[in-house]
Amino acid sequence: MQRDLIQKNKEKLEKEQERLKKTLSGIATKDPNVKYDYNAKYKDFGDPIFDDSAEAAEEALYDSNISVEGNLELQLRDVSQALDRIKDDNYGKCVECRTEISGKRLEARPAAKYCLKCVKKIKHK
Repeated sequence: MQRDLIQKNKEKLEKEQERLKKTLSGIATKDPNVKYDYNAKYKDFGDPIFDDSAEAAEEALYDSNISVEGNLELQLRDVSQALDRIKDDNYGKCVECRTEISGKRLEARPAAKYCLKCVKKIKHK
């Protein structure tokens, strides 16, 4: 695998990791006991008088944050694992069949962990 592609993707992945962590910290708190896990924050609008519309807005925001949080957690996991593979000198190798992932695929998706052959195989299971 080309060293310059690895270095370029490492920089992309590090920036993406920081962006994801920052975004997650705005809507969730990090679970110190579970790697890559965050817990969505419940925004209390602080209305001292019970108000159905405020309660509904709080619930809607929380539900939305849970959905976004889950998606961002998966992205953060994939990016962090790609950085771990770079560190372990396994970057660019399919985690399923151990063949080299094409440079074009890694340029398009730096966190890719499967070659296209294995992606197709996994999708058809």
